[in-house]
Amino acid sequence: MSLEILNLYNCIYFNSPAMTEAIAEFFERDIRLFIDEINGFKDEKDLWQLKDGVTNCAGNLALHLIGNLNHFFGTILANSGYVRHRDDEFATKNVPRQQLVYDLQNAIPLVTNTLTGLSKADLEKDYPVSPTGKPMSTEATIIHLLTHLNYHRGQVNYLRRILEK
Repeated sequence: MSLEILNLYNCIYFNSPAMTEAIAEFFERDIRLFIDEINGFKDEKDLWQLKDGVTNCAGNLALHLIGNLNHFFGTILANSGYVRHRDDEFATKNVPRQQLVYDLQNAIPLVTNTLTGLSKADLEKDYPVSPTGKPMSTEATIIHLLTHLNYHRGQVNYLRRILEK
């Protein structure tokens, strides 16, 4: 995506505190929907199962999102001190569903409070660490993180339906 398009995108979404609050509400809604997907597995063991051609199980995708949200919102924007171990997000297995849900629920106030505490100037700054490897504003990075969350939510939904037909 060109920088001109990203700048236009930013202007549309973050012109007012009301839009920042709306984005925070989208994150809260979509994290809760992700939790619903995790809770939707009839058998907790299926959170850690794969099917042919699928490289990440639902449990690891949950750990990945927990790490992602805590890193990009907590460490980078809120200076929470969270230390991310990204490789562990994909290597760790058999974390109880209850713990995954708890950690996802704890991400909600982290994300929403961080977002609503950002000023227009904060949003316009370049985000310190680009998740895509290309320089982006904080505004564009936040939109990227929301789409990333929903990308993985779709993967979990599809995997659940395949595993538990």
